[in-house]
Amino acid sequence: MGMTGREKIEAAFSQEGTPEIPAVICYEEIYVRDHWEGLTSCPWWYRHVPEVERQMQWRRDVISKTGHDWFRLELGHSRDARDSISFEVEGDDVFRFDKRTMRSERLPRTRVGGWDPTGHLHSARPERLAQSFEEIDAAVPLPADSDPAATLADGRGDLAAAMLVEFGRELYPIFYVTSPLWQCYYLWGFEGMMEMIALRPEMVRHACERFLAHACESVRLAAALGARGIWIEECMTDVISPEAFSSLNVPLVRRLVEEVRAAGMKSIYYYCGSPAGKWELLFSVGADALSFEEGKKGFTIDIEDVVGRTQGRCTLLGNLDAIGLLPNATEDALRAEISRQILAGRRNGSRFVMSLGSPVTPATPVERVRLYCDLARELGAR
Repeated sequence: MGMTGREKIEAAFSQEGTPEIPAVICYEEIYVRDHWEGLTSCPWWYRHVPEVERQMQWRRDVISKTGHDWFRLELGHSRDARDSISFEVEGDDVFRFDKRTMRSERLPRTRVGGWDPTGHLHSARPERLAQSFEEIDAAVPLPADSDPAATLADGRGDLAAAMLVEFGRELYPIFYVTSPLWQCYYLWGFEGMMEMIALRPEMVRHACERFLAHACESVRLAAALGARGIWIEECMTDVISPEAFSSLNVPLVRRLVEEVRAAGMKSIYYYCGSPAGKWELLFSVGADALSFEEGKKGFTIDIEDVVGRTQGRCTLLGNLDAIGLLPNATEDALRAEISRQILAGRRNGSRFVMSLGSPVTPATPVERVRLYCDLARELGAR
């Protein structure tokens, strides 16, 4: 009898590596958003309902259709919300009614690709930039020192509990957090963040400490929910100098990784962009696994080169091209690339998880994603 997906991933995190290579897709929520009709017969607004069973209905469909080896745990609604919120469908419109406020609101459907229906760009552009320590403190208040179990006492952990009961024996539960420096983008926007890093690094460091406190709180909450892995997202820091990255980000991500480890979980550090000039800094954070984008945007990240640099120091995730190859390649070409990546992963002591380099694109059929997972499972079996 073969290994479960959860067993494969747990073995991939071990020093001995895994005899059977697991297969995953990253950012499952984006995949679900863009492929709803292909994944489930449930109405689109089931993503927003508070009832646990309706949430479970569409998640069963997604897991069955996709066939990968992990799933994302999420907070659900409180029992009070489940008792108070209802939905009404009138033609093409869906309305959410909350009897606590006696207010009804039309629920806008999220567009494929996630674009704002108004056409505005999805970028952070704060009206006023925090320019002092006091303004940073006001914009990023420290989290309350609360027990995660107390946070979940109102029922917000019930959905995660149901997911663990139904999926947790076979699949590996993960939870997402964001690196402290990447969070600064939402405080200052891109231009403001770059300017602050260059001219006011002491203020950036202060903001990062506060964002780290929130990230650590999320880690403790994830542990209470029952997560086994933490996906740490890092974006836009490939455009800053290695010196700034080393000073402002590495020490904080290292502390975040230590928090994950202290909670009994594994950390996956996903670094977006080119790692040129930062390779050893990325290894130095001590994450249990590293994950990279596919080569694009003028840079190349070849999995064989990554394995050569890693030399078994940590687990690696694959970076199969989700933009060009996954949706467009012939089955033979897809099989060849999956095989190449798995063979590279074997050279990392089988401390390897087959993955995509970025989210599934909207134009990629659900059947192609399933084919990728099935091929990886076939080729990853010794």
